[in-house]
Amino acid sequence: MMAQGMLRVGIDVGGTFTDVVAVDAATGRIVASIKVPTTHRAPDGVAAGIVDGLRRLLEFDGVEAGKIAFIAHSTTQATNALLEGDVARVGLVGLHAAFAPFARHQLELPPIRLGSTRMLVPEIRFARAGDAAAIAAAVGALLGAGVEALAASVAIGVDQPAHERAAVNAARERGLPATSGHEVSAMYGLRARTRTAVLNAAILPTMMRTAGVTADAVERAGIAAPLMIMRSDGGVMDVREVARRPILTMLSGPAAGVAGALLHENVSDGIFLEVGGTSTDCSVIRRGLPQMRPARVGGHRTMLRTLDVRTLGIAGGSLVRADPNGRGVAALRDVGPRSAHIADLAYASFTECEKLTGARVVFVRPRPGDADDCLALELNDGTHCAPTPTCAANLLGYVPEAAFAKGDAESARRAFELAGRHLGCEGEALARAVLERAADKVRAAVDELIDDYELDRRDVELIGGGGGAAALVPFAAERMKLPARLARDAEVISPLGVALALVRDVVERTVANPQAGDVVRIRREAIERVVAAGAAPELVEVVVDVDARRNLIRATASGATTSVAGDRGRSDRPESERRGAAARALRSAADGLRLVVSGSLSLYLTEERRGFCDGAAVDASAVVRLVARRLKARATEAGRLDAALATALEDATSFGDVGRALPETYLIYGRRIANLGTLAEAEHVIALAREELRGLPPETAVHLLLIPRAA
Repeated sequence: MMAQGMLRVGIDVGGTFTDVVAVDAATGRIVASIKVPTTHRAPDGVAAGIVDGLRRLLEFDGVEAGKIAFIAHSTTQATNALLEGDVARVGLVGLHAAFAPFARHQLELPPIRLGSTRMLVPEIRFARAGDAAAIAAAVGALLGAGVEALAASVAIGVDQPAHERAAVNAARERGLPATSGHEVSAMYGLRARTRTAVLNAAILPTMMRTAGVTADAVERAGIAAPLMIMRSDGGVMDVREVARRPILTMLSGPAAGVAGALLHENVSDGIFLEVGGTSTDCSVIRRGLPQMRPARVGGHRTMLRTLDVRTLGIAGGSLVRADPNGRGVAALRDVGPRSAHIADLAYASFTECEKLTGARVVFVRPRPGDADDCLALELNDGTHCAPTPTCAANLLGYVPEAAFAKGDAESARRAFELAGRHLGCEGEALARAVLERAADKVRAAVDELIDDYELDRRDVELIGGGGGAAALVPFAAERMKLPARLARDAEVISPLGVALALVRDVVERTVANPQAGDVVRIRREAIERVVAAGAAPELVEVVVDVDARRNLIRATASGATTSVAGDRGRSDRPESERRGAAARALRSAADGLRLVVSGSLSLYLTEERRGFCDGAAVDASAVVRLVARRLKARATEAGRLDAALATALEDATSFGDVGRALPETYLIYGRRIANLGTLAEAEHVIALAREELRGLPPETAVHLLLIPRAA
């Protein structure tokens, strides 16, 4: 167990502010929280703001460097660099063999579009794989051409990485940051792997500089814990990994919020809406896991998998756009995408009510080139404010008292009355129309996610995070007739996600006709990676997926560096509370549930109908860890696993016109829920289950949950 009073520190680098929190590792209680401006234009970039935030955090009573057991930060730097084209000039050493002339064609990458105007065009030199003199000459030629970072790639790099390593070492010996294809992905596909390596190299110098400055500041502060960086999948990696794979930090900002929803708010199933001042990030959490998708940059496929985040140009501070000469609510043109923050306008609901006396309606242009139809108020002292969705929600009573977005409802009323008078309508009618327009944008994204992931609407709950959550989520949920809640500490959900994040790594291998031994070997490799990065072995969990069509095995391993993921804040709740939590999750009557597993983890099932039931697993703190519908449940023992699982898999396998589909399979035993992933062969599932239970007494009770999938 962790020593009493130890802290976990999370730092979230946002577009406007950098948030820093210190969390008690044993209880999850917030000990200190501060906000500093993000330093985009400082000589050290965003690292300067991180260092300032950390310095100020250590000034709080009870926050001492020696108590910090974990420290991590998210960053928007990789994403912003690629979106804005603020990247290094990249050289590519294309390695090829004499017998593979086609490889040269695959290595000749077309320009990669970054943002709307910038293009990334790598300078390329070819060299024979294994020819040290030719490789050195290629590196020298690229240095002479003025490149600032280097990528190396060869067709056989996945299986024989020594060739790429030779080019990378030759570059690093000459002081040039370098990366290679096999470092970013062990999957086959030369062009996509090379493109990913080039993008990785493009952000390497800036990311290494930021990581170095931050790591030095952590060390100088006397913090012994290694600095970790948030990954794009919601986990963290050691800061040293930035020197190899900075591209893994893409979308780490939204990933931080999702991590907060999972680890602080304990969301097992739902759609998470992180609402800021300018934009809203929408993502799906399903059975305790965030949903992922392949990343594309400039329309090109990469080997990187990131969170599936749908970003909307609507948020708590969005500006109201209207026809200056229009009449009534029909004059409303849009809400967003520009925000009060972008236009340097205060929110009306955060403006003293007296200052709105005598204010007049004006229409402003937030940025050069924008339309001049954004509604604002000019106050008597010459300053300006704007009615926003936050103001509308305060006026109409949708913002709870304790919410971060809570403002002065009377100020909001005066602002909308002034705007309504100008447009010839009631202020409350205009406020409602603003929220309806904003909610309809949220609805479109939510409906799309429900369709894309084939979610059962009965299980869809909206969870709001971010400072602007109360401005949009309660009204949008009411309009969509969906249940919703605001996350605890919603305004700091992202730095909390960073503070509580798990060490994570992904091992992907292309294996033709994979056997059970291949699946187990890759699972073990994933565990070894996260343990090497600092995860406690007994807390590591692994999900394995096999894509038979692409001959791909993917193992995702996650684990905590301390006991925070195990007993953090655990308080055993009575069975009635656990049953009630399961009933709410299943939309079922509590007295109609069967308790089939009790202890540190409780499993509740509905009555079977035609061989199927619904189920919910609830932990000792009455937090729902798994919800599944239309499942088949079986009880067995560890010593009888193989035969029981083989029979259960056969019973739950679906057959269709295009073949068969094995069920999603979970093992429940002790305190663990083991997700055996999405696999295509029964022997693979059985091999993983056997590996999961290895070393347990044969009489250990095990419950199998199998959820049939469409073939």
